[in-house]
Amino acid sequence: MPYKNKIQLGDVQAVYSGPEWDLWELLMGQQIHLGGIKSSSGLADAAGIESGTTGVDLCCCTGAGMRFLVRFRGVKQMHGVDATEAVIDRGRIRCREEGLADRIDFTLADSCATGLKDGLADFVWGEDAWCYVIDKPALIAEASRLVKPGGKIALTDWIEGMPGMSDSEMERFLKFMKFPDVQTLPGYVELLTQNGCEVVVSEDTGQFAPCVDLYLEMVDRQLTYDALRILGFDSDGLGAVAEEMKFMQGLAHQGKIVQGRFVAKKAS
Repeated sequence: MPYKNKIQLGDVQAVYSGPEWDLWELLMGQQIHLGGIKSSSGLADAAGIESGTTGVDLCCCTGAGMRFLVRFRGVKQMHGVDATEAVIDRGRIRCREEGLADRIDFTLADSCATGLKDGLADFVWGEDAWCYVIDKPALIAEASRLVKPGGKIALTDWIEGMPGMSDSEMERFLKFMKFPDVQTLPGYVELLTQNGCEVVVSEDTGQFAPCVDLYLEMVDRQLTYDALRILGFDSDGLGAVAEEMKFMQGLAHQGKIVQGRFVAKKAS
């Protein structure tokens, strides 16, 4: 992971406060991560998330992952942390609309320094969002601080695959996605291990390429008008986004960018 982009938190906040965010939700739904509810179910199964537990979702966006956990896995309480006010505002509305506001709360904060108390959670959760964080070592340290001894850290994330990307490929990919960098499977394993956790799952889900294929086909075959509306009917703008998505599709089919799944247990 030699290449780092100059993306800052403000760049990410701008994405998730404007039309680009709406475009991603058009393609991916409220569960704005690869694989939707199937991916969430797979991560919850791998981590052994149990009914009656308490979790923290770092970089929670609108809390779709938390709503899944509370509704379908019987989690008692979820605490979401995100640094973008717009997504938290929308998340609170959605939780109220679904009758889940009493079991899900949000904190507007840097996920590397949440201000939440030590050992608050039985598990810490993240879905395809930690790629936006500049200081990943600090993020993993915060996750380890928040989880109880014997608790789990469970996450999926966009990571660099084994073939690796050239600097030019990485630069183009990071610029389009507004990522400062991306980790690797061994990189996340090392960070988790350094923070007192035993990694029990570390794998490529195999979902990246099929999902990108799906998103491009949906825009081409069904959602063209909807995407244009979000972008102010800017056909050139939509074309530019499509070109970057096709570039990412090529990387995905070469295994150069993948969705990693990780589960780690904090030492008792």
